[in-house]
Amino acid sequence: MELYEAWRGGDQRAGAALFRQHYDTLARFFANKVQPEHRPELVQRTMLACVEGKERFEGKSRFTSYLIGIALRQLYKHFDRQRRTRERMDYGTVSVADLDPSPSQLAAKQDEYHVLLMALRQLPVDYQLVLELVYWESYTAAVIAECLGIPVGTAKTRIRRGKELLREQIEAVALNPALMQSTVSNLEGWAAQLRERGLTKP
Repeated sequence: MELYEAWRGGDQRAGAALFRQHYDTLARFFANKVQPEHRPELVQRTMLACVEGKERFEGKSRFTSYLIGIALRQLYKHFDRQRRTRERMDYGTVSVADLDPSPSQLAAKQDEYHVLLMALRQLPVDYQLVLELVYWESYTAAVIAECLGIPVGTAKTRIRRGKELLREQIEAVALNPALMQSTVSNLEGWAAQLRERGLTKP
């Protein structure tokens, strides 16, 4: 928060340090939701929106929660641009795979890492969001609720239901029972290793 207050007071070096501190979080947020060529632009758009709205952040929540909230809005805007329609999308039912069905590199590889990434993409966006914040950032339901602007009870429900749906999708995308069982039995472990590997790096 000290960096943010210094930046808000006009210290540009503090602002640069603040964004360096949170860059990896933003990169992970977009990593399994959009194609690689779009990720740097979305990180940049998020940071720009944060700069433009810095006076609106009053410090009542975590700065990271504020930043993730902006990233979420940029993600939705990206999906809207891709679809070229003003029709409101129900992110409780539609998945990233529906909106951007082109990660052939994931389908081509069958190990626990790629099965987990591919299964996450098959979930409705609302559930993918909360699970990736749990797995990639180790966020609690309370922090996720703060990020997404939803009640804590709703966040807990999405986490629980999301894990149920994730197991179903892993069963659907894994090519053999042994791979399915290996992935499901150690979800947190595979997710932690994915985070260390940079999520989508081979």
